[in-house]
Amino acid sequence: MTHPPGSGLAAVSTALLAMSRRLEVHDVLKTIVVSARELLDAEYAALGVPDDHGGFAQFVVDGVSDDQWKAIGPLPRQHGILASMLHGEKTERLADVRKDPRFEGWPSAHPDMSDFLGLPVRDGDETIAALFLANKRCPKPDGVCGFTEEDEELLSILGQHAAIALTNARLYERSRELTIAEERSRLAHELHDAVSQKLFSLRLTAQAAAALIDRDPARAKGELQQVAALAAEAADELRAAVVELRPAALDEDGLVNTLRTQIQVLDRAHSARVTFDSNAVRALPSAQEEALLRVAQEALHNALRHSGADRVDVALARHGQSTVLGITDNGVGFEPRTVRREGRHLGLVSMRARASGVGGRLTITSAPGKGTTIEMEVPGG
Repeated sequence: MTHPPGSGLAAVSTALLAMSRRLEVHDVLKTIVVSARELLDAEYAALGVPDDHGGFAQFVVDGVSDDQWKAIGPLPRQHGILASMLHGEKTERLADVRKDPRFEGWPSAHPDMSDFLGLPVRDGDETIAALFLANKRCPKPDGVCGFTEEDEELLSILGQHAAIALTNARLYERSRELTIAEERSRLAHELHDAVSQKLFSLRLTAQAAAALIDRDPARAKGELQQVAALAAEAADELRAAVVELRPAALDEDGLVNTLRTQIQVLDRAHSARVTFDSNAVRALPSAQEEALLRVAQEALHNALRHSGADRVDVALARHGQSTVLGITDNGVGFEPRTVRREGRHLGLVSMRARASGVGGRLTITSAPGKGTTIEMEVPGG
């Protein structure tokens, strides 16, 4: 990408506007990487957000195909030149990264890189990411190329705005998580009160039935029917309370292990066969993982309680730059438009809201006698 005279500022402006328009952290990271690669006309670009364990919490690339990325293997660790950028403050501009004494090699499937330009993305005194580009495209006939001082200046400008955009996105996500937590806490208190009232009514009704059973069996039978109804209502509200509270297992074990454990329990508890399969899924932001878990729980509840299915298959997989959750049953199915028209949502409204709340989308495929598939796709992973 070569710019005619005077267009460099326009290209920078376009890149900065693109970053400022994003709110989700993953979208901001991807926009930074794509903007940097296009602006500096490089073959490859990547941005890594470090974790506290010597690895990367997020690592976004541009210029590498999905198949290449899968073949490369696990995310890189914080070592070599990457570590220098994370622990230093200066830009790294190298004619050939392979000749630098800090270079420690890369996996066999990794693309070959030579000229290199790397920048620590800093928020005040903290390095919050490492952004780098490799293999400057060479427009000159003699083949002499590489990143220039002008490229370094452009990347520095981009990096300063990238830090602002990334910090704002993190604040946005944190604010949303706090709002969700506050709402969940309020709802939990309400549910606790409602369940307590149901249990109190249940106890009184059971006592009334016991007192009537000898002298008025007919009335006692009615009271016992009321006990059964109250017990069912209490069970539904307890289930709602459990669904609304984030399980500790999700924080401790991650989405894949939490889903696997819950599905194993469901498989043992129900006559239907319930399976789980996951493929190449990486850690996601906590809000996305929770939304995926909640949709899986709601869809599984519908399939096991209402569909009449004898098999339910759950799959979680990485597709391109997205993570996709699928729940498929071989039950009676339904007509989605009829369900919406009659108001029997089966939790579909809440599932759609959870998906859109984390930048994802929900797809429902069903027909009478054809089973049901619910798919939720979120960016990242």
